Amino acid sequence: QVQLVESGGGLVQPGESLRLSCVASGSAFSMGWYRQAPGKQREWVATMPNGGRIRYADSVKGRFTISRDNAKNTVYLQMSSLKLEDTAVYYCYAKRFISDTSPVYWGQGTQVTVSS
Repeated sequence: QVQLVESGGGLVQPGESLRLSCVASGSAFSMGWYRQAPGKQREWVATMPNGGRIRYADSVKGRFTISRDNAKNTVYLQMSSLKLEDTAVYYCYAKRFISDTSPVYWGQGTQVTVSS
């Protein structure tokens, strides 16, 4: 079992930046972020596997940057040029192993609100 704790959410204005952090209680092959806006389904945001290709959703490409500190079992999401439509609860996840059957763990979510 891996526990994840997110932090860094908040209220910002359009165009501003915010950095989310997610600390895992154990190591993981792949870590990343999803988000869920009110009334919408959870959508994938970014993924960073160990030694693999970093991927972003088209909606955040060029504005968000994912990074990891494996020594701290932590994944970050640097969000820049935030838009109103980025408002959502952001969830980090950790996929324990490379196998397709690997368990995936989720954090409790952190609210990001972009409002003028």
